[in-house]
Amino acid sequence: MIDIINAKKVFKEYVSNYDITDGKIALKVAHILRVAELSKQIANSLGLSEENVELAELIGLLHDIGRFEQVRKFNTFNDKKSINHGEYGVKILFEDNLIKKFNIDEKYYKTIKIAILNHNRNCIENGLTEKELIHSKIIRDSDKLDIFHVLLTDTMENIYGCSDEQMQNSSFSEITIKEFKEDHLIDYKNRKTFGDLWISHVAYIFDFNFKNSYIIMKQNDYLNKLLERVNFKDSKTIKQAKEIVEIGNEYMNMILNN
Repeated sequence: MIDIINAKKVFKEYVSNYDITDGKIALKVAHILRVAELSKQIANSLGLSEENVELAELIGLLHDIGRFEQVRKFNTFNDKKSINHGEYGVKILFEDNLIKKFNIDEKYYKTIKIAILNHNRNCIENGLTEKELIHSKIIRDSDKLDIFHVLLTDTMENIYGCSDEQMQNSSFSEITIKEFKEDHLIDYKNRKTFGDLWISHVAYIFDFNFKNSYIIMKQNDYLNKLLERVNFKDSKTIKQAKEIVEIGNEYMNMILNN
């Protein structure tokens, strides 16, 4: 079995090497702990074994381990402008051997590695075993669920790299709106405005794997609250934003009613 108490202790020791007074570092520590709990919750809802519930919680604890060096070196969460934090996390764990400090059986290593590598990709890679696939899906769902929490509670500066006013005065690129409506997938290369960043987060609603994740989204009313949070000013942008959220809510309700 996996000693989660020890894993959290080792995680705490690792992050003590970073400046916890830095808003980005504090944000990420809190996010990781919540994701670990959400992963445990989702795994339990799926009726997985105690071993797999513990493994899901551990992966939640490790999934963003690469973020701390990313912030230290580049002062950003933007992978495009710095490093792929999933791949870098795997390097820290398995090439720099941080994983050894967690004192877990090596039989879990491959599943952990694959889940971390897939948590921030556009889609999960093919050819995974049933166990690798389920854990990749769990971490993707729990990560996105907590991102919605972060979007509503942290500063625009930490989240988007802009002020509240800059977001409120932002607009949407037509190609981003088109992608959202037609494909339900946003090509990050096409994001030009802060509003486009906002739409790409709303689009997460199309990428959950489990019904329980949609239940959590619905219970927290995340999409409607996200619209209220940004408070766009331009009338055209307001109309477009309301339509985007309406489409997201309709999709969620369709999943929940099936």
